[in-house]
Amino acid sequence: MITRRRRAALVLAGVLTAAAACQAGRHDRADHDRADQARAGRPAPSAARGFTLVATGDILPHRSVIDRAAFDAGGTGHDFRPMLAGVEPLVSRADLALCHLETVYGANGDYTGDRTFKSPPELAPGLAATGYDDCSTAADHSLDDGAPGIQRTLDALDRAGVRHAGTARTEAEADSVTLLPAGPANVAHLAYTDSLNGLALPPGEPWAVDLIDPARILADARAARRAGADVVVVSLHWGTPWQDGADQRQTDLARQLTAARTRGRPDVDLILGTHAHVPQPYEKVNGTWVVYGLGDQIAGDMNNDQGVQDPRANESTAARFTFAPPARPGERWQVSRAEFVPQWFDVDAGRVVDVGEAVARGADLTGVRDRIRDVVLGRGAGKDGLTMGR
Repeated sequence: MITRRRRAALVLAGVLTAAAACQAGRHDRADHDRADQARAGRPAPSAARGFTLVATGDILPHRSVIDRAAFDAGGTGHDFRPMLAGVEPLVSRADLALCHLETVYGANGDYTGDRTFKSPPELAPGLAATGYDDCSTAADHSLDDGAPGIQRTLDALDRAGVRHAGTARTEAEADSVTLLPAGPANVAHLAYTDSLNGLALPPGEPWAVDLIDPARILADARAARRAGADVVVVSLHWGTPWQDGADQRQTDLARQLTAARTRGRPDVDLILGTHAHVPQPYEKVNGTWVVYGLGDQIAGDMNNDQGVQDPRANESTAARFTFAPPARPGERWQVSRAEFVPQWFDVDAGRVVDVGEAVARGADLTGVRDRIRDVVLGRGAGKDGLTMGR
């Protein structure tokens, strides 16, 4: 029998192998895509064929995670790059890669990772080095350090070259559209949260965090379309923590948002959910893909709502969608391929692990892989073409 420590060692060996390969020489994303497609026996994508989008789950650095990043930095600051090295190939090969940053950044060593969260700002360059282009920042912890926390977080992301959506430093920023290039397309990223954990928005700054309101979301989506968005992606921090299935609020809102159309074209092209701490199903609703919950990509050991340590908090998925351009200008970009990639955060090694790659190397993670697969496909997404990717 492989113990958890032994399993971590096996997984870590795989991660270090992947990291070494990355250090040996990074190719551009198009080269990666062509190699992947060739190995899979599929023709290489071209600008005429569209783009790939990868999205991953909550980044929630508990104290153990912060301590690990300090160790990886060799005693000076914090280094999150080794923690994410195992998923760098998946993330960096996408035309557009989105993360969800659930916490704000602290200052002058004041970092916390329990109940209220203030993370080291070195997380931002770690995300950039992994290949993330943009992060949603609207979450229940967005106000854990008030307006200064939002300011520091967005400043750090800007310095690292990572775009963001969901929180703002000024009203003008809140009113702007986060428009991102993805191959031949322009993608708008909107982000909202259902909760601020009872905290009030900063005085005079009602725009600091985008809150879930269906009318507001649809108005923003239509504004994004007018600003030139070919594809509109909406990130929602919602759902019931520790619940594998989508709750009524999620399913009702998903139906409402995906049903909205302007001149026959859907206002929202993809919904990405976070917050529940566990993976939740994918589902095609009104012809639009909805990810109810990606799970926690990075988190320490957590107790669930029954007060019991729950390993599901370290399970997540990466969503990968391939978009194809419309046959005629002004029509919808269609998802031609929908995939989920199981991930696991090894809390002992402090590493995010691509479960499929780890299993192929002999790690005892088949149970994790199968549980994630069963949850993700729990609302029938398989019949609509969702597959487990690598």
